[in-house]
Amino acid sequence: MKMRGRVWLGLWLLLFLAVAVAVTARQRAALGTAARLNELRESRDALEAEQAEYLRRIREGSSRKVLVPRAESRLDLRLPSDSDYVTLSVPRPGTRPDS
Repeated sequence: MKMRGRVWLGLWLLLFLAVAVAVTARQRAALGTAARLNELRESRDALEAEQAEYLRRIREGSSRKVLVPRAESRLDLRLPSDSDYVTLSVPRPGTRPDS
């Protein structure tokens, strides 16, 4: 049985329709992926900002300006005066330490 022109035209139209549907489906999936990627980037930016804030608070909390007053008030510690420092010297090799 020989196919006529209308049958070939119908087959070509079905093939075109199938390809068009496949292209549309891929584009729709790509748009969904792009939207998800933007959401993830925004989330990452927010987390990086939060991390920067925590690091700033850690630096501020561990600074001498904050720790010294806390140590003085809570632990009854004080900064040593100049007379409280002791200089230790290491003897040179080959010499006897004083007894």
